[in-house]
Formats: sequence, structure tokens, C-alpha cells
Amino acid sequence: MQSPNWRKKFDLPPLFWLIALIALINSISFTIIIPLLYPYAKQFGLSDFQASLLSTAFALSQFFGTPVLGKLSDRLGRKYILVFSLAGTMIANLLASVAGVAWLLYVARMLDGLTGGNTSVASAVISDITTPQQRPKAFGIFGATFRLGFVIGPVLSYVAQQLPTLPGISSLGMSFVISAAIAAVAALLTLFFLPETTSQQGFKLSWDDFAFGKIAKSATRPRLGKLFILTFLGGSTFTIFTFAFQPFFLNILNQDAKGLAIMFALVGILGFISQVFALEPLSKRFNLIDIIAVSMALRGVTFLLMPTFPTYGAFVIILVIFGVVNSFPMPLIDTVLSINSNAQEQGEVLGINSAYLSMSNAIGPVISGLLVSLNYTAPLWITGGLTLLVAGFAFNLKSQFRCNQAVANNSNG
Repeated sequence: MQSPNWRKKFDLPPLFWLIALIALINSISFTIIIPLLYPYAKQFGLSDFQASLLSTAFALSQFFGTPVLGKLSDRLGRKYILVFSLAGTMIANLLASVAGVAWLLYVARMLDGLTGGNTSVASAVISDITTPQQRPKAFGIFGATFRLGFVIGPVLSYVAQQLPTLPGISSLGMSFVISAAIAAVAALLTLFFLPETTSQQGFKLSWDDFAFGKIAKSATRPRLGKLFILTFLGGSTFTIFTFAFQPFFLNILNQDAKGLAIMFALVGILGFISQVFALEPLSKRFNLIDIIAVSMALRGVTFLLMPTFPTYGAFVIILVIFGVVNSFPMPLIDTVLSINSNAQEQGEVLGINSAYLSMSNAIGPVISGLLVSLNYTAPLWITGGLTLLVAGFAFNLKSQFRCNQAVANNSNG
């Protein structure tokens, strides 16, 4: 009796599962280097602030590169732009693994950012191959693959550091080598197995495509501009927390790096489960904007509860709640954008949205670093309050975006 319902839960085009596999492999390649980027930077004699700028350099480069790649994917097709992006990650990580001086490490991170539009291009592929009513489910599972990467990647990072080193490459550098190899696998899968999913218009790139004032101006775009702003605000508050909770966990709760890795894995597992099993039923029952706003409000509450109850047991309970609700906003924003844009511009729209997320990823760590210099709890208090304000902003969008399953069905008809 349950089998048909189980199959229906995963009833998506076969091509979706290929792009989800490619996204998972790419996510693992990305998350392998997250636990080691800071200690690797310290090997080059960088200060804490200089080390944090590696994340900013990547995010700013991604901000400039992603919209252009999204636009090119609309014109040249998704497949080869996705291959180009994955190849860029492979080359950048190989360069980082052999970098002998700090400036070369910055170059590697910037190259990875400039070619790092693979997520937005993969999202455009999903929009090409799914119907509007399938997209909440599809984007939820797609987002879950990224969450799953946060579980697998750090484990592989540890394993990579136990491998015999290659000439000129340190044990930490070996993680970059493994990351490059995994990105190469994703590129080959894309090249040989992913068909083109959109009509090719031929190469046409004008200066206007590089006019990044257009991205800022897109914030004033009717209706969609407010979703770009929501992405930026939600992403900024989240990245403030992402940096700040680590020193809080280590210094206020007196835990160690091993425990921190367990917390990352816990959030990844919960995010994966909630996106796969909870996102679709919720999207069928409630307005998508409502889900975004409520999940952001709960996210803000968890930020405020952490310094209110600064004990390890309370932190774990609060983090469980955070892990469950944190996975909803971004895939649902992508879904709303996809439903409310036409097929010819979805690559560009999702690319612009990724650019706003990249801007938030660049700004958030800098703000968090300044707040951490005050004390370890200040960033959590401040980002908690700001996140509640962002949730209020999302609630105000409800009357403009009545995105639910019925709307999706009607738009498909």
C-alpha cells in the first residue's frame, strides 16, 4: 500500500537524478576544503583577518562570475558552461595544492569563484526539465544534495590528510588534490552523459552583460527584485552566524574542534532529511513565502537562544531545531523565482540570485569578524535580531507571490 506513495515522492525525470548526482559530487568537492582552509592559510603565515579574506575573495569573484555564466548558459546551452565551471574548480584546487606563496593561494580562490557558477547553471537545468508543480520537490532534493555534501566532504578531508603526500604538496594540500579529482569526475559525467536542455542561441556577449550595476539595479526589478533582496539579507545574516558560532562553541562552551566537526555533520544530516522528506509536503500545503518567512523566523530565534542558554546540552537541542528549518529558505526562493520567470531568462535570473548570495557570503564573514572582536556572544544576539527582521520582510511579500501547489499547477496548464 505504501510503495506507490514512496515512488511518487521521488517521481521526477530521470535526467534530474543525473544532475542531482553531479551536484552532489560538486558539493563534496567544495566541502572537502572548508575544514582546512583556515589552517592551510596559517601555513602561509597569514593572520586571522588575512585568512578570512580568502572566503571574501572567493565570494566576490563568484559574484562577478556567476551572472555572466548564467547568461551564457541561456545562450550557449547549459551543458558546456557547466563543464567549464567544473573544470575551473578542478584547476583552481590543483593550483591551491601547489601554491608556494600566499598570493597564489588568493589567485586560486579567485579563479574558483569566477568559474563557480555551477550551482546556478544546474538550477537552470532543473527548471528546464521539470514542470512548475515538480519544482518545489526538485529544488528541495537538489538542495539536499548540497547538505549531504557537508556531511561527506569533511570526512573525506580528514581521509585525504592521511594519504601519502606528493612532491611539493603538504598533507593539507592533499585535500585540494582530492577535491580537484572529484570536480574532474563531475565534469566528465556532465560532458558524456548530460544532454543539452535548452535551445542554443549562439555566442553573443556584450559589455552590458559585464555591467554589474545591472545586478544592483535588478533589486528594483518588479516583484523579482524583492526576492533578490531577500536572498541577500537572509544570506548575510546566515554567514554572520556561520563564522560566529565556531568561536562561541570553542570558547564559551569549552568544546574542541572534533566536537565542532560533529556539529557540522549534525546540521548537514538534519538539513538533508528535512529537504528530502519535509519540503515537498509543506510546499503542497502552505504558501511558499509563508514557509520561507517562518523558517527564517525560527532561524532567528535559535540564534538568540544560543547565548541565552550557553550550555552544551542546550546548544545541541537548539542546533537540532536550526538544522531542520535552516534548509528551507534558499531552495524555496529558487522555486519562487523559477515559477515567476519565463524559460528564456531562468538562467540569468537564477544567476543574479546567486550573485546576491555571493555578495552576502563576502560581507557576512567581515561583519562577523568585527563583532567577534567585541565578544563571542555579540554576533549571535545581533544576527538573531536581524534575522527576525528579515523574516518580517519575507512575510510582507506574501501578497505579491502567492506561490503554492495550485498556482504551480495552473501555470503549467
